[in-house]
Amino acid sequence: MKKFIEEFKAFALRGNVMDMAVGVLIGAAFSGIVTSLTDNFINPIISLITGAATYTLQDAAQFGSNFVSAVLNFFITALILFFLLKAVNKLMGLGHKPEAPAAPTTKVCPYCSSEIPIGAVRCPHCTSHLEEEQKDA
Repeated sequence: MKKFIEEFKAFALRGNVMDMAVGVLIGAAFSGIVTSLTDNFINPIISLITGAATYTLQDAAQFGSNFVSAVLNFFITALILFFLLKAVNKLMGLGHKPEAPAAPTTKVCPYCSSEIPIGAVRCPHCTSHLEEEQKDA
């Protein structure tokens, strides 16, 4: 059972699965905005043009309020998802140690300022001997 839980955790917290889940949730929240826009603005305008309905100022205020509510719902959902993913990413990075910087593999020739291998005793560009500098350093 413990191995199953570990495998499920590895599957669920992979980047692709998390991205897909965020996409589905944001898509659903955005669908609410589109539905509200259609129901509260486009349909009443079409009804007014065709003469199917007349609206009062209170109706128009209610339509605007519904649309603002849908937009706020979208932004709250997106904000919660942002904080949730930020926390998951932080938890995933807890066990990882930062990588130590790699040892340098090149150095700069003091005579011609060309980049040369770290173990070179003679610069391939200006042919200067570098042994004296290594002894001093």
